[in-house]
Amino acid sequence: MAIGTNPIVITIPSHPRYLSVVRAAAHLAAEICGMGTSGAEDIKHAVDEACSNVIKYAYKCDITRTITIKFEDTLKGFQVTIEDSGCKANIDDIKIRELDEVRPGGLGIHFIKKAFNTVVFDKKKRNGNRLILTRYRNTDEAAISKQK
Repeated sequence: MAIGTNPIVITIPSHPRYLSVVRAAAHLAAEICGMGTSGAEDIKHAVDEACSNVIKYAYKCDITRTITIKFEDTLKGFQVTIEDSGCKANIDDIKIRELDEVRPGGLGIHFIKKAFNTVVFDKKKRNGNRLILTRYRNTDEAAISKQK
């Protein structure tokens, strides 16, 4: 995938068993776009987490819906757009739990922010949600952490 060429777009059923397809596609697309092995691993986990959240929160575990994921090599870097037609996310309700608070769950936002420089909910989407994640070129994990 070269900068400015056609993006890779996949649409999966909103069933957790299809998250393995998302992980594989995210990892391969990130590597093709030059994000490196470590970056591709972080991206894979972050995209998996975001899609899991769509299933759990936007679709309330309804496995009959779909999720569309677009992978794109842009001038800024590697961009992933995740779209659903579920319940609108209330950004104010999304809480990041402290890392020193030991309990299961609640680390998804940490994974997403570790992998991507920008995390944007597109408020222009009328029905459902559109999450746009961008990882800049030549970005390492330390540089992303300093931006947060």
